Amino acid sequence: MGWVLVQDRVSIGFVCLFMMLWSVGGIGVNWGTQSTHRLPPGTIVRLLRDNGFQRVKLFDAEYDTLKALGNTGIEVMVGIPNDMLATVGGNMKAAEKWVAKNVTQHITSNNVNIRYVAVGNEPFLETYNGSYLGITFPALRNIQAALVKAGHNNQVKVTVPLNADVYSSSSELPSDGDFRADIHEVMLTIVNFLSVSAAPFTVNIYPFISLYADPNFPVEYAFFDGNASPINDGGVSYTNMFDANLDTLAHALQKNGFADLPIIVGEIGWPTDGDRNANIEYARRFNQGFMSHISGGRGTPMRPGPIDAYLFSLIDEDAKSIAPGNFERHWGIFTYDGLPKYPLNLGTTNSGALVRANGVQYLQKKWCVMKPSARLDDPSIAPSVNYACSSADCTSLGYGSSCGNLDSRGNISYAFNSYFQQNNQLDEACKFPNVSMITKTDPTPTVGNCRFNIMIQPYYGFGYAQKPSGLISFLLLILVLVL
Repeated sequence: MGWVLVQDRVSIGFVCLFMMLWSVGGIGVNWGTQSTHRLPPGTIVRLLRDNGFQRVKLFDAEYDTLKALGNTGIEVMVGIPNDMLATVGGNMKAAEKWVAKNVTQHITSNNVNIRYVAVGNEPFLETYNGSYLGITFPALRNIQAALVKAGHNNQVKVTVPLNADVYSSSSELPSDGDFRADIHEVMLTIVNFLSVSAAPFTVNIYPFISLYADPNFPVEYAFFDGNASPINDGGVSYTNMFDANLDTLAHALQKNGFADLPIIVGEIGWPTDGDRNANIEYARRFNQGFMSHISGGRGTPMRPGPIDAYLFSLIDEDAKSIAPGNFERHWGIFTYDGLPKYPLNLGTTNSGALVRANGVQYLQKKWCVMKPSARLDDPSIAPSVNYACSSADCTSLGYGSSCGNLDSRGNISYAFNSYFQQNNQLDEACKFPNVSMITKTDPTPTVGNCRFNIMIQPYYGFGYAQKPSGLISFLLLILVLVL
């Protein structure tokens, strides 16, 4: 598989160009909710509006989230998780019930501007080993039928967000693109269905993943500055992976008779932590470069018109699985508490800058750290740190990450504080045997981007399960140490 397929701040003068592009549909953003402490949906919706986001993509259909989007005019893509595909795909009544509860109710009662239903999320990833291969299309078909029956088919379209690994090329040239051989038949079935339903093909494109997975990947090819050695494809020159990747899909569609099928870029972005290439400077460079690159509706050589895209993502999620890598929890353009991470001009605000979340409620200004008197060779430290990091989030401590330069005491304190904050600063969550203490002095280093967080007030909305109390977690820690 070739590089095509693996996965300076712009001046205010560009605002007009951006507005020309986004006046039709607006730049979109992914709103994920896999966090131990979520900002209230109302706060997030205000964040969306203050920053001019006109479209949002969700990964489920949580009631509170959708209700908060009511009467805003923001276009919404609701999601059906992969673990629900078998249910809605195997039973038409289940599909109708899902549409009634998660689409009809919110359109009619809450005036939510639902425009798409995302059936699954990257269900054909090779790492899933075909688990969703036989149930994705039936789910897509049933949801579409349920939308038609409910009278929503003119407003709400179905789609399947797919990873870019569903297509491949026999070379590094986009013109050689076609759908992956092992899923070719099912892909054509889905593409044909989308075409007949006047629905779009949704693809997630991640140049960062290519750089993460392949040490020989040419770094400049991930960005939009034109500094990469170009790839010539029949007289068409490609100097960035995004254009080449999207055009590989366009060629695959054309090759199979669907040249005019609309394409949505469901996810595109760059993480800021958890890997040496996941940093603020690269993220700013990539996202600002992307916005500049698609301004004015230039598109790609194969798709020269405006590109519908959803940035990934709005906000960091500290409870996401890190199986793909520690960077998974750091894709947001905002931190967990709604602070902009870096200057980014979306062309949607008068100032040309991101607007922070308002009214955020924090816990007290206190932290859990290693006692100055504690010895590094104390036998309880290793199991305590292991437990804290297995329960909380220590992904910023890795090599090349924002807190990767802390000394041993700093690493231990960071782990303790992460656990302490996750458990709402309960005293019991800072009682690692004889080695921890609560302090009101901020341990955050004065140099660099490392941050010892103070957690925000927990939000427990409709259907949102609470985390175990600090006391229960502490008793589990004691059990670990004893055993």
